[in-house]
Amino acid sequence: MNPCRVWAPRASHVELLTRDQRLPLEAVAGGWFELVDGHLEPGDDYSFILDGGLPRPDPRSSWQPQGVHGPSRAMDRDAFVWTDASWRGRSLGDCVVYELHIGTFSDAGTFDGAIEHIGALVDLGVGAVDVMPVAAFPGARGWGYDGVHLHAVHDAYGGPAGLSRFVDACHGAGLAVVMDVVYNHLGPDGNHLPDFGPYFTDRHRTPWGEAINYDGADSDEVRRFVVDNALMWLRDYHCDGLRLDAVHAIVDTSAMHLLEEITEAVHGLSRRLGRPLWVIAESDLNDPRVVTDAAQGGLGCDAQWSDDFHHALHATLTGETSGYYADFGSVEAVARTLRDVFFNPGGYSAFRRRRHGRPVGDLAGTRFLGYMQTHDQAGNRARGERSAALMSTGRLQIAAALVLLGPFVPMLFAGEEWAASTPFQYFTDHQDPELARLVSEGRRGEFASFGWDPSLIPDPQDPATYERSKLRWVERDEEPHATVLRWHADLIALRSRTPSLRDGDRSALEVEFSEAGRWLVMRRPGVSVACNWGDQAADLPVPASAVALSNGDVAPSPNGVAVLPDGVVVALT
Repeated sequence: MNPCRVWAPRASHVELLTRDQRLPLEAVAGGWFELVDGHLEPGDDYSFILDGGLPRPDPRSSWQPQGVHGPSRAMDRDAFVWTDASWRGRSLGDCVVYELHIGTFSDAGTFDGAIEHIGALVDLGVGAVDVMPVAAFPGARGWGYDGVHLHAVHDAYGGPAGLSRFVDACHGAGLAVVMDVVYNHLGPDGNHLPDFGPYFTDRHRTPWGEAINYDGADSDEVRRFVVDNALMWLRDYHCDGLRLDAVHAIVDTSAMHLLEEITEAVHGLSRRLGRPLWVIAESDLNDPRVVTDAAQGGLGCDAQWSDDFHHALHATLTGETSGYYADFGSVEAVARTLRDVFFNPGGYSAFRRRRHGRPVGDLAGTRFLGYMQTHDQAGNRARGERSAALMSTGRLQIAAALVLLGPFVPMLFAGEEWAASTPFQYFTDHQDPELARLVSEGRRGEFASFGWDPSLIPDPQDPATYERSKLRWVERDEEPHATVLRWHADLIALRSRTPSLRDGDRSALEVEFSEAGRWLVMRRPGVSVACNWGDQAADLPVPASAVALSNGDVAPSPNGVAVLPDGVVVALT
């Protein structure tokens, strides 16, 4: 049986519509309404009627099998039989994180389809998967960042049961699961929360419109709605962590910021469950307080994405320095982000035209994720090109060595490990014709302003844009994909068997480089990584007698090892 409660302080009268009955709910304290005489059975479809208006789905719905506007469906959370009772979690610092999108990870585009490829991730050496948002969003296909039912699992992927099977299978294979969640905005289509209560406020603005009401009148229940959602993924679906999208767009002037409240709740649940649970933030602030412990005045997140490292790698290896890459492009930028995490720890940003950031101090490298690709950096390009379409195989291997052997928690984007030939494009399935038109036209207009031919920009609403973005697993056995895959697996194996590569000790890292020669040597205890992306062969200072891995022939030189252009050498020292 499912008890029935809803927070609807804007309503004076609330009814439950289920099994062709309209049952009145009783008003209780705090703007809540409860069903006193009756209950919902698993499988019942139901909606709420506020003050005699149109039926609305439950704001805390767990399942929306008829879409975001349809009725909610009651479910029995105890029906699924978990087999992961022995799962004790993993240390984030020991993991290579693997970001994936359920809809494009397999031909089926479902949780069950993704399960079929778990073995390949284990063989690669991945320790955790970061799943792009699966909270219910409009239509069947999309990135998930326009979700409107935060507590419901997207039905096209397999719904709540499918997610449970996926997490259970991951744990059975030794993989942790991080769930990507979006608390800075909701999508425009299917967002019925304003009908129920003051979930949004015009006191603050975000890139998506009105901000979520985290700090105004009647915001306590809004905060509880979000904190309960964070705990739901970890408690009910056994996930091991959360990735919080764009926390810099969460506007909260409260004495305790929402991030600190979420992190405190998650860490409390971790202690009760007796296994690690992580909160990983995406932040554009270059502010180490995001990952500084609350006792030291920070927000307490366990880690955050490190875009500066990505930007530095991308700009110097591709030569692109437009837009937010304007501050980057030098070898020094790569060296600085390896040593100091942030390229701008309080200095002037040409792109932002102001000072930006602050130093990270002695925070461990394991408080930051380092990567060459993410869904953002591929998908937010006009045509969704991955790094494999923008640089040589040798440069892909250079990037992999710096990511996987660097001081940060490494993260790969699904398919990166074999230089996938498929793009990752922006796709949507909006059911509202006007919204669909605006999204398609807006996408073309946005990139046409950068000089792109609008006819070459994929239409997000075209199903072919989605199909084009699905991984082609068969190409892993073809060249050059097989070579890139072996390179990633060998680097991950080296990281796995070398404790000093996983401890995040930034004080033990040294970097030597030449701007003119376009080469860089990164040294960590026991390992040196020598990279040359210049036009000429370079004599790099690593011991020739201790080469462990290289992406080509190497020869001794007066300074150590001669590395050809687009070459990389890993030496055990």
